[in-house]
Amino acid sequence: MKVRRAYKTELKPNGFQRELLTRHCCAARFAYNWGLARKAACYKPSGRSLTAVDFHRELCALKKTDFPWLYEVSKCAPQEALRDLDRAFANFFRRVKLKAEGKPQGKVGFPRFKSKRKGLGSFRLTGSIRSEAGRIKLPRLGWISLKEKGYLPGSGESIHILSATVSERAGRWFVSLQVEEEMPEPERPCGPAVGIDLGLQTLAACSYGDGSYVHYENPRALERAQRKLRGLQRKLRRQEKGSNRRGVTRLKIARSHMRVSCIRQNAIHQATSQIVAKAKPSSQRPYLVGIEDLNVSGMMRSHRLARSVADASMREFRRQMSYKCVWHGIELVVLPRFEPTSKPCSVCGWSKADLSLADRTFRCEACGHEADRDDNAADNIRALAVSSTERINGRGGDARPAGNSGRTPAKRQSEEMACLS
Repeated sequence: MKVRRAYKTELKPNGFQRELLTRHCCAARFAYNWGLARKAACYKPSGRSLTAVDFHRELCALKKTDFPWLYEVSKCAPQEALRDLDRAFANFFRRVKLKAEGKPQGKVGFPRFKSKRKGLGSFRLTGSIRSEAGRIKLPRLGWISLKEKGYLPGSGESIHILSATVSERAGRWFVSLQVEEEMPEPERPCGPAVGIDLGLQTLAACSYGDGSYVHYENPRALERAQRKLRGLQRKLRRQEKGSNRRGVTRLKIARSHMRVSCIRQNAIHQATSQIVAKAKPSSQRPYLVGIEDLNVSGMMRSHRLARSVADASMREFRRQMSYKCVWHGIELVVLPRFEPTSKPCSVCGWSKADLSLADRTFRCEACGHEADRDDNAADNIRALAVSSTERINGRGGDARPAGNSGRTPAKRQSEEMACLS
């Protein structure tokens, strides 16, 4: 099967190449802001919105007279920035339509101008892109050394490089290659189903159905970096605006936030890769993974939990599980948002209505079952995910009775038999 994936690594440019990269970022940011202003100016009198192709033709005509410095950079940088602007407006109108239909998905978000105060940004290149062991060749930039050798794939029969996105963050330059590669069809796994309960204290609690549980700890990178960040912010507040020392302090703050992001990403990548067990044989990989559809934006409204919820990055965990399950032939079942998972007992189904966040141990008053709160929720998620695949009858309808409370019976046959059927 053909899949699209990205390979990202850090560049090692010299002084001249850093200047060229900065020029490309500035050209992309200028084209985006220029297109946004022109789009608003053209829409007001006529009510017609121009496309990225129209703006690119107009910008090319103005190069000789108004913007001759654009000849110093690749034509792809402003062209792809205008395409990004079209995509931003398409997302804006899509959210407006959903809000009018009563199905809002986050903020509407009208496209805004980009500022260099938040960083140089990024630019995307297409065309002739080559990658070797320790370097990469980009249009109008030439060969640039890489800090990591042998990671980026080279062009071949099974891999086709589509584009390269160069970005700057905290004074460091990165390149991300989007490739289309041929992957072998994944062998159907026959391991036990897994239920995943995401949380704040424990990043993910996994239940395998046989009484075995695996917990992946939350690194709490942002919480651990708070003391250092507070000191840097106080130091920044006392320094004069526009001074060199203030610029150095801002760079230190950006590097601290980047370190927090890298620690979080690494923990989530390790957890999701171990859950799908990509390095194990098909008999040990799960055939089904169940996960909740959490209302993360609603949880962020709580001032006491907002920072911890953002630090856990639950949405990123689900995103990685989505594509990794597809790559390895695993079925991913996302439970509805209001499906009960924490309060019911995983053994008898009795529900504890007064369960609070402070209760870390679940105690059933009906059958006496006692377990960790996260393990009990993971058991419920696993049972609901397994039974959800059996709710549909032969004609595509729900096989459960109309008066059912929502919980479905556990699967009678073993997972091994389900894989063979």
